[in-house]
Parts: sequence; structure tokens; C-alpha cells
Amino acid sequence: MTNSDVRLHVHRWGAGPPVVLVHGGILGGREAWRAQRPLTDRWTVLAPDRPGHGGTPATARQDFEEDARLIADQLLDQPVHLVGLSYGAIVSMYAAAQRPEHVRSLTIVEPPLYRIARGNPVVDTVAAATRALIEAVELPPEVALPRFFDVVGAPVTLGDAIPPVLVDGMRRLQGARPPDEAAPPLDRLRAAGFPILVISGGHGESDEIICDAIAEQTGAERAVCAGMGHLVPDTGAPFNALLTQFFERGGMP
Repeated sequence: MTNSDVRLHVHRWGAGPPVVLVHGGILGGREAWRAQRPLTDRWTVLAPDRPGHGGTPATARQDFEEDARLIADQLLDQPVHLVGLSYGAIVSMYAAAQRPEHVRSLTIVEPPLYRIARGNPVVDTVAAATRALIEAVELPPEVALPRFFDVVGAPVTLGDAIPPVLVDGMRRLQGARPPDEAAPPLDRLRAAGFPILVISGGHGESDEIICDAIAEQTGAERAVCAGMGHLVPDTGAPFNALLTQFFERGGMP
């Protein structure tokens, strides 16, 4: 199936102004944003499944630029608050640059945008380890998954019986377009005029370097939400409070 044939399956909760939450590389929209349900008291939360996750059929492989076109075309047809996590944060940056007139705000959570700090030995080491795991398509996903969690700093303990949704997510990530190829147009995001917030989890030097660089180049606000490593949204109330305060500071519903 080609990207142009895909219709995103979108989980929809709540009522009010729309907030689009774009998940990362393993879990789909429903699972990745399970701790954000309290936001539905004020907003309509739209959590799409990117291709190959949840209810959206797979394309040839995960590709941040192709996924961004789907998000822009199908979900940025009205003004929204756009939030992206990890690989989905890169997707969101590309999507926001395509439809800036429909972005009320952009929140970027720990994107593996390694290219922005290429040459830094800490970032380069994580980038190489990430690429190696993604390209190791011959490695059983049950073996690759704990290694991936260790590289990205996800505090997940896996037992003997790994949940199928995690195995499927890792299988889908293997063979994806590596994030070290991403180069979203940061100058276009800076010039767009909508407020931007960059959030890290305060757990890994590479993520802090990348998030600091994105904030500097886009003029974004910067925040740290610690407690769950790379899985920043899983902090629940602290992360939701950051989003709520950010949306309100922008003077937007």
C-alpha cells in the first residue's frame, strides 16, 4: 500500500478545541497517550495511529516525511495544538512546517533529531546505536526491544511474556527510515509565528543536547519533565500541566 492510499485511524476523546497527539516508534495512538485522558475535560484529543500501528494499515516502512504528509493533510485541516513524541515529534515538526496556518502551537517531546547536533560524540554514539537497531531487521523483535529501550532511556521492565503490542511495534520500527536522516525546516518553524515548546525527560545527555539545540534554533520555550525517562507523557499530571500552561500562555483556547 502506498502512502497516498492510507487513511489514518484516529482515536478521538473529549470535547473542545482540538489537540493532535502524534505517537512515537513503538506504541500506537491509544497506548502512547493513555495518561493524557484528563486533557479531554477541556479539549478534543485526537490521537492518530501512524501507518502500521493500531488501526492504520502499514505502508512500505515508517518514514517521518511520509507520515508528516498524512498528518498535515488529514488532521491539520483546522487549527490545532500539535504535540509529538520521539519519532512522532519529528513527524510533527515536518507536518507543522507544511500547514503552519493551522497550528495553534507545537510541542516537541524528545525527538531523536540527531542531525542537529552531529559531531557531538554523545549524540553521535546514541544515533549510531539507534540506527544499528533499526537496521538489524534480522534480529528477533523480542531481542531488539529491550536493547532499544535501553538506548532511548525508556524505563520499561520486560518479563518473559512481552506484550504483543510491543513486539509488533518493534517489528514495525525495524527497517524504518532512521531518524538521523531527519532535517525538518527549523527556520520555517521559527518564522511561522506559532508558539513552540520543547520538552525533555531529564534522563539522558543526548536528549538534553538535542532539545536545547532545537529550542535555540526555533526560539522555542524549553522545559524538563522528569520521572519516566524517554516516556515523558507517562508522567501524567506533570506533563499534562505543562501542556495546559503552554496552551494558556499562548492565549489560545
